[in-house]
Amino acid sequence: MILNTIATICMLAFLVGCSQMKPTDFQGTSPKLVLEKYFLGKTQASGIFEDRFGNLRRQFVVDITGTWDGEELILDERFKYNDGELDRRMWYIRKTGPNTYTGSAADVVGLAEGEAYGNAINWRYDLNLKVGARTFRVHFNDWMYLLPSGILLNKARVSKLGVEIGTVTLAFTKENIRSGAVNHPLNEWISTPETLRVPSQRKVISHRSSKRHPNNRYVQPHDHLS
Repeated sequence: MILNTIATICMLAFLVGCSQMKPTDFQGTSPKLVLEKYFLGKTQASGIFEDRFGNLRRQFVVDITGTWDGEELILDERFKYNDGELDRRMWYIRKTGPNTYTGSAADVVGLAEGEAYGNAINWRYDLNLKVGARTFRVHFNDWMYLLPSGILLNKARVSKLGVEIGTVTLAFTKENIRSGAVNHPLNEWISTPETLRVPSQRKVISHRSSKRHPNNRYVQPHDHLS
């Protein structure tokens, strides 16, 4: 019985390990995410932090200014939280290969390691997280996905000693997206006439079977959605 239990646990651990998403899974996907191009200039983001039970703990917005000199991408991030707290982080990111990056910041322990393929990038790093008067070292498993709309979605799982403590979710947008200069897939749908957007399910009734309403408007006796 004990041996069977151990074998089952080992098999589950193997399956979990095999199911972990890898950056190479996104090879060939589009639109291609190139960090130094996407974050060049002004970027804005809105985000939330949820604890491991799914409870919303914090909301925030970020204004980001990015500069690229051909070797180093510098991101100046200005945070504003819903409780009024302000914060700032400076990221210094270098491209170390066709698909790899390293990044550093004042509260990041050592270097962040990034791997990008297709429309996604995965960052892994340890960070000294300040909570009140205390500081905790936590680990970030950080994924970014560039959507066809130009919006960059970011989901980071935060853990300590291997135990997940929460999730950070952000949506990054560029000025040309907010101004409508980039054609969002929804724009085409919204601009489509309603008769073309939703196939009509309305029955066709002959006017000969119509009854005249007292206000002189024709009313179809079976004029309803089937």
